[in-house]
Amino acid sequence: MPWRLLRFALNRKHPEPRMFTTHDKLKSSYDVVIIGAGGHGLAAAYYLATEHGIKNVCVLEKGYIGGGNTGRNTTIIRSNYLTPEGVKFYDESVNLWQDLSRDFDLNLFYANRGHFTLAHTDSALRTMRWRAEVNKHYGVDSEVVGPEAVKEAAPMIDLSCAGHSPILGALYHAPGSVARHDAVAWGYGRGADQRGVEIHQQTEVLGIDVQGGKVKGVSTSRGYISTNKVLCAVAGSTPRILKMVDVRTPIYIHPLQAMVSEPVKPWLDPILVSGSLHVYISQSARGELVMGASLDPYELHATRSTLDFVEGLTSHMLDMFPFMSNVKVMRQWAGMADMTPDFAPIMGKTPVEGFYLDSGWGTWGFKATPVCGKTMAHTLVNDTPHPLITGFSLDRFSNYALTGEKGAASVGH
Repeated sequence: MPWRLLRFALNRKHPEPRMFTTHDKLKSSYDVVIIGAGGHGLAAAYYLATEHGIKNVCVLEKGYIGGGNTGRNTTIIRSNYLTPEGVKFYDESVNLWQDLSRDFDLNLFYANRGHFTLAHTDSALRTMRWRAEVNKHYGVDSEVVGPEAVKEAAPMIDLSCAGHSPILGALYHAPGSVARHDAVAWGYGRGADQRGVEIHQQTEVLGIDVQGGKVKGVSTSRGYISTNKVLCAVAGSTPRILKMVDVRTPIYIHPLQAMVSEPVKPWLDPILVSGSLHVYISQSARGELVMGASLDPYELHATRSTLDFVEGLTSHMLDMFPFMSNVKVMRQWAGMADMTPDFAPIMGKTPVEGFYLDSGWGTWGFKATPVCGKTMAHTLVNDTPHPLITGFSLDRFSNYALTGEKGAASVGH
């Protein structure tokens, strides 16, 4: 830490309020209990307080704020999805993202970079054209471009990808952006906290009291809470919470790993994704190269990262950018991705009255943080799904009405 910054922090002339209030104990009852203090849970609490005036809300977190997938993703924001449901939903999220720093009075380092999804085969190019047409139909700025446009945006790229996966074109999505992931959780958390929402970290949910098919309360490691409404927003821990209310979903958990390099001088402005090479990369404001790949190919409820992942990712990264061979990897990590069969989320009501679900976010949850909070707050208040999430209901699996978003996944999974 720079000495000047440390002096500023310790100087009594510049007191800064704490981000969050610490509550010694839980109240006996709340209007709404939210399980999970990641971006989605805190956003729902924020919009409950700001848009619906519901402030008797408790957010429970087993660990710490933003310590789950909110702090473990690669911060990409986009809306170039494949289905009408996905395009409209994520487009609303992009619109919300653009004003969040001002809403929070907190710099989220939101940066519009442009997003290229590279096509290495004719079939991939056909899918890009399909996505571009759907995007345009709903007013989202996407177009198919040739390899020359990719080279112009990223001059350091090897268009032949070491000669075995030449780039034939790309889907260019101008609104593609990045933001600082943990600051998003802090912004929503602080905003909710300032309006009276209680955030209880280090508080584990041990059971959910369901009587006659209705939610009556929540048992925690710090006592029992009475409530009629519970929102589950715990990403990779969703199956564990659902066991408490005996609700079945087709969610399965796979690790998703990522890593960053040492800081280097700025050379990459856009976000690049290759579904064929299973990699994506952007450069942070600090100069680090933020890189990710596809899911680990086996189900595992853990956040350990592996050498295999680093070897595979760096190999494909060097296919695109051979000059990076001397760049050092600084750190790596993993999150638990809650995948669904159709690569779309599960949002809204469940068979248990008063128990609501915000899950199935797999590898695409970060970008949806604002719109998830907004639509889930609406759903909790009205006990009716927000119009933007009707295509993401749990009963679509029993009704054989899947949403089919796999073609818009960042990389092959």
